[in-house]
Amino acid sequence: MQPLRILLVTETYPPEINGVAMTTQRLVEGLRARGHWVGMVRPRQTIDESQAITQEDAQTDTWTVPGLPIPKYPSLRLGLPAYWRLGRIIDQQRPDLVHVVTEGPLGWAAVFAARARALPLTSGYHTHFAQYSKHYGVGWLMPWVARGIDALHKRCAATFVPTLELAAELTARGIPNVRAVGRGVDTQLFNPGRRDTQLRRHWGLSGDDLACLYVGRLAPEKNLNLVTRAYSAIAARHPRARMIWVGDGPALAGLRATHPQHLFAGARIGADLAAHYASADLFLFGSLSETWGNVLTEALASGLGVVTYRRAAGEILIRHGENGLAVTPDDADAFVHAAQMLAGDPVRRRQLGLQASQSMSTHSWQHIIERFEQTLHEVSAVPPRG
Repeated sequence: MQPLRILLVTETYPPEINGVAMTTQRLVEGLRARGHWVGMVRPRQTIDESQAITQEDAQTDTWTVPGLPIPKYPSLRLGLPAYWRLGRIIDQQRPDLVHVVTEGPLGWAAVFAARARALPLTSGYHTHFAQYSKHYGVGWLMPWVARGIDALHKRCAATFVPTLELAAELTARGIPNVRAVGRGVDTQLFNPGRRDTQLRRHWGLSGDDLACLYVGRLAPEKNLNLVTRAYSAIAARHPRARMIWVGDGPALAGLRATHPQHLFAGARIGADLAAHYASADLFLFGSLSETWGNVLTEALASGLGVVTYRRAAGEILIRHGENGLAVTPDDADAFVHAAQMLAGDPVRRRQLGLQASQSMSTHSWQHIIERFEQTLHEVSAVPPRG
């Protein structure tokens, strides 16, 4: 395929830790490895000062713009609508298309700058931001937030989503050309071989003691109360079990205060994160707000017994009773029962974990990048929609 020049605009990117940042990095690295030029515009991060990344640094194909901290997430930045700077970058770099990752002010500025130059636009739908508003006491904003997000995607030639279910939902909302491309997982990094007995001893576990794990943002929209309820039911029968939380977020202080006996490992990345997965036994993930759920794929690849809801990645990847347990969405009693059952059956837990790890072997990022690349070629000559 003919190499493309792609300008990617995002409000989050590693070393920030979240699913959108990780997925975006995989796309950027994968497209560059296949010979495409990918320039990136994002809000300035603290690390930029130490790495001397300036506002316009063509040598790294990265341009940074001012941003503001997101309420309750001070480590993340909301990019300001740098319309004129984006226009100048587009004029200088002459991309074939612009890809908008996030629907914030920076993303909207990219839409207007690209449309003013008749450049094709694509976008990614990664997060149900409208649903999050109800978890922060501003649920009345949800219809307005949803309309604003949809308006951005309706101006794009294609919108990428992880699942066919979400593609159908957005199509029904009037968003054109929604493409389900899936998500991948790095099985070289996340696999059962990362299990670390020394780490388990650090957790206070020995032998066959049970380590229950949650990985992800510690925030109200993640349905963390269900995880604590399930673990309490497990601990009542297995007093030597431990609950391990990996991640950070606005709910951390409250969890620590109400559950001082739990272990809070903070945010982890790379091989350290992989060891935390593989050294656990049971993964509890009760979120109903995911568009996919990268942590679920990482837990499956790491060979854990997984309990989750049958939606998003859980619906696509889990064959109930074969490589994990995925119960009816929003059935909290079923979730707790499944967690209790699997906690008390180490033989079945290991069988499910083995099948989980094997089932992830075909979900490489290479296939995801190829599907993404194909769609970019298809729409690269399509002008923006009105």
